[in-house]
Amino acid sequence: MPRRSILLFAALVLLLAAGLGVYALTGGGTHRPQGSGTALVGGPFTLVNQDGRPVTEKDFLGKYMLVFFGYTYCPDVCPTELQVMTAALDQMGPEADRIQPVFVSIDPARDTPEVLKAYVANFGPRLVGLTGTDAQIAGIAKAYRVYYAKAGGSTSSSDYLMDHSSIIYLMGPDGSFVKHMPYTTDPTKLAAELQETLRTSP
Repeated sequence: MPRRSILLFAALVLLLAAGLGVYALTGGGTHRPQGSGTALVGGPFTLVNQDGRPVTEKDFLGKYMLVFFGYTYCPDVCPTELQVMTAALDQMGPEADRIQPVFVSIDPARDTPEVLKAYVANFGPRLVGLTGTDAQIAGIAKAYRVYYAKAGGSTSSSDYLMDHSSIIYLMGPDGSFVKHMPYTTDPTKLAAELQETLRTSP
């Protein structure tokens, strides 16, 4: 191949490579999916509290919500996490007044408002317990991306364990998701996380 043809071919290859690079850096056109950067956690719900009063997400607007999903017959994880939440809020002093702790039952068949009322009383006066119909609980669990199911090996319709996610959710005063804390978070760390959020919020 003549030297001039070789140079022309090389130039065309370089131009093509440059064009492909620009295409890749700009996302390949105008039809690139756009992400909001916001976690899709939370949303509208209608449940009843431990006093049997219907409540929705609107009843909690204006305060942060510290939310944990579990059930009153839970042998260890649920009481441990609720104690962690209670201790963390106690450590925060007056700042804790800006936060509403909430316990949502994933076992509505057994967790009636009366059962919830006796249970949440063990964790101080702040904690609100919520329950509802099977459909209502399924709806809020889906909105919060919570897994739950009756554990295998149950021997009766009233004596069983539940498998479920063990995450503490922090929701903002406008009902939007702020952050989540794992099961291993201790009271001091949880209090620090909450105080940091309060300091950086309006």
